[in-house]
Amino acid sequence: MSPRAEVRSGSKRLDVRELERLYRRYNRPSFRSSDPVEFVHRYGDPRDREVAGIVASSLAFGSVKQIRASVERALGPLGRAPAAFLAEVPFRRLAAVYRGFKHRWITGEDLAGLLDGVREAMAAYGSLGGLFMSRLDSKARDTGSAAGLFADEIRRRGRCFRGCLLPSPRNGSACKRLHLFLRWMIRKDEIDAGLWPEAPASILLVPLDVHAFRAARAFGLTRRGAADHAAAVEVTAGFREISPADPVKYDFAIAHEGMNAAARAGGSHD
Repeated sequence: MSPRAEVRSGSKRLDVRELERLYRRYNRPSFRSSDPVEFVHRYGDPRDREVAGIVASSLAFGSVKQIRASVERALGPLGRAPAAFLAEVPFRRLAAVYRGFKHRWITGEDLAGLLDGVREAMAAYGSLGGLFMSRLDSKARDTGSAAGLFADEIRRRGRCFRGCLLPSPRNGSACKRLHLFLRWMIRKDEIDAGLWPEAPASILLVPLDVHAFRAARAFGLTRRGAADHAAAVEVTAGFREISPADPVKYDFAIAHEGMNAAARAGGSHD
């Protein structure tokens, strides 16, 4: 099925040619360095990439500078093989390693609790991809339900940590950072790692941050007043009309175009 040339929404048009122009501009390896996805590409082993991805995506709020610094501090103690490190280290050592860690309101205890859940989930399912696929219904229209079950399982297996670090769509949240992680794991191009080919890109939901939400409202893809889960579903449906097999194809490009505009105005990544 070929993409439509445009989707008319309100008084504006969502022009595929413009989206393709942005995709060609931004979806290049050189732009990874201004995005937390760069941490996924630092590792070769898929399990290490999963650990790096869930840490980097979970901390992807605030300014780009803050995010980069915090993810560096979070991944540093895990060394060159994060998955192996987690498999060998008990929670009490994790808690000690991250004592004093802070990313805005996220503490070292939160991070240690998340990693504890990640470690236990990987031990039980072989990988985070194994956990996700065990929760994905083959008839699912999108990743919303599986994402919620995925987050629930990690929280259940880990020590206590703030829910906002790994929220569930079941609570009405857009879960931007969780869907960002899924985009990295499922899509495959110069930006996204494509570690879970068993899951089709067609079911991904847009990681709806403020930049994507602002653009979506401008094009009439949603009339909702907040960037919540329902808005993410509506926005994704609009993009699915022009790219049925890959509705989040343009997410990175739109986000970075928005980030550049925000940076000029003194805004943040979140």
